[in-house]
Amino acid sequence: MNSYPITLDVDRPSTMSRAHVFLRLLLVLLLSCVIGAGGGLFLIYLVVPVAAAIFIARMGGDRYVVESGERASIWLAKIVGLLAYIAFLTDELPGDNASFQLRVISSGSPTVSCALMRLVRAIPSALVLALLSIISGIVGFIAALSILILGRCPKGCWRFQLGIVRWEARLLGYLASVIETYPPFSFDTQPSN
Repeated sequence: MNSYPITLDVDRPSTMSRAHVFLRLLLVLLLSCVIGAGGGLFLIYLVVPVAAAIFIARMGGDRYVVESGERASIWLAKIVGLLAYIAFLTDELPGDNASFQLRVISSGSPTVSCALMRLVRAIPSALVLALLSIISGIVGFIAALSILILGRCPKGCWRFQLGIVRWEARLLGYLASVIETYPPFSFDTQPSN
């Protein structure tokens, strides 16, 4: 999906740290205790469009895309970076890492009602993604075992997780109203560049 306004590239590490497997487990347990099992993504999917609607109401759609689009892109990169870390795509936590590149080309002139309607419009994509996330959990377990035993994530597992995180990134960008285009039902694992 090279033409989509949100692209995510992650460099596949040749080896991965066994210690990070345990750090991920602790991080997921902590987040599950604080937010509830599975509730973290659901909460993000609700908060992102509501926050976008609030900013659009204050600033107007054009100004939101221009001024807040970059700020929203930074927050999206942090969220997607955490998702990539948890999905065993990288051993680097979100921040200024070179192995993770999220690019967002902002577009559109959203309204408050449009931002809130994205909650409804995103349901089909979110449901498919939720079902795929169940499989992603199983794939993540296999990846964790492989990293603990062999020190690396199998290529097939890594590519599956990349497809999931790319889909999440596109959906979150749409929900944040920083792009106009509805996210495709696509499990893209090819390099964006």
